[in-house]
Amino acid sequence: MEKRIKDDVYIEVMTNLYQYDLYQDGDLHFIPFFELQEAHDLYQAVLDNLQAVDQTIEANLFDYRLSRLAYLDRALIRLATYQMQFTDVAKAIVINVVVELTKTYSNLDDQKQHRFTNRLLDNIAKSLEE
Repeated sequence: MEKRIKDDVYIEVMTNLYQYDLYQDGDLHFIPFFELQEAHDLYQAVLDNLQAVDQTIEANLFDYRLSRLAYLDRALIRLATYQMQFTDVAKAIVINVVVELTKTYSNLDDQKQHRFTNRLLDNIAKSLEE
């Protein structure tokens, strides 16, 4: 049976990954907070595999660096990349959920960010199938 994605879990993980990244740049200690155990487990899994996730993202960015992405976009892309790389959740579902979250939380007036995220995640999904 194919695993499903719960938006509330993704939002909670996204928020904590965002804050984790923000605190890391300021060399501050971050203590995550979770209401859902599933979100905590997913967050921890992403952090445990962060180096591999970041390498996958970097390998699929062209003329761009992971460090240049906005914190929220980086959190969403890391979450999606982890899910596609290390779980059996369908890649198309992961991409769709993250693109929708990007539209809600990250798009500016120009609507370019969700297109960028969609294209990047599509490239990552294809590279993971090779």
